Amino acid sequence: MNFSVDQLRLLTLNVGLAHHDGDWNWKNVRSPFARLYYVTEGEAQISIESRLFTVTPGHLYFIPAFTEHSCICNSSFSHYYIHIYEDQQGIGVLDDWEFPVEVNASPFDLELIKRLCYINPFMRLTESNPLVYDNHTTLVNNIQMNQRRPFCDKVESRGILYILMSHFLKLAVSKVEVKDDRIHQTLAYIRKHLDTSLDIKLLAEKACMSKDHFIRIFKSETGETPNVYITKRKLEKAELLLVTTDMPIKNIADALGYEDSSYFNKLFKKHAGITPQQYRENHFK
Repeated sequence: MNFSVDQLRLLTLNVGLAHHDGDWNWKNVRSPFARLYYVTEGEAQISIESRLFTVTPGHLYFIPAFTEHSCICNSSFSHYYIHIYEDQQGIGVLDDWEFPVEVNASPFDLELIKRLCYINPFMRLTESNPLVYDNHTTLVNNIQMNQRRPFCDKVESRGILYILMSHFLKLAVSKVEVKDDRIHQTLAYIRKHLDTSLDIKLLAEKACMSKDHFIRIFKSETGETPNVYITKRKLEKAELLLVTTDMPIKNIADALGYEDSSYFNKLFKKHAGITPQQYRENHFK
């Protein structure tokens, strides 16, 4: 997929240096923001989808948003952490790529991270326990705090994030390899119009195909039917809105093109296993 750099809108939620003595142990963590780590001393492990990664000095580590993982630490361990939120007022980009978990850090990365800490001292976590900082109230406050910063700090912080993330983007691969340009354009259209009902017949007409042919080609290219793909993207956006905004659930349904909020609730429960209200309440704890 081809994206403009203008579509990548990264915000720093938290940044700081943490020291642990065998106490960086968290199970089944899943957050609406991405994590980036730079280890300074010692080592620990991260378990992602049955794969175990040992995190050591001289490397950068990236965990995408909504990726369930566990942290394991049995000794002294120090690392810089950066929590990254992708502002999706435009088009979200990061969730369409498969990123490596580990890359080699450049000699300048540590200085950039230190600079990010220096200009954002109020974004340091008071505790390392995700149950303390990964909740609705804290996330909303952090996002609002980010937006109130001086413009010069926003520019510098975003520039540093772009440089650090560029290491991972060099090795990233698209989650959906699309060869048919008509489907490629359809995916871009869907991403821009998640706030509408996205009628399949209209999408087919835009792609200059019959509805049946469009559905066959779409599934052949993406592995999913148009309806399944659209619903998945809408509900992922719903998760983000539930924990990073105070919008009423009915308004979130409306913002995603669902006129019937009860239907939206049923779809969300099928997707997440719990209702939108329960999902939000879990992040208030």
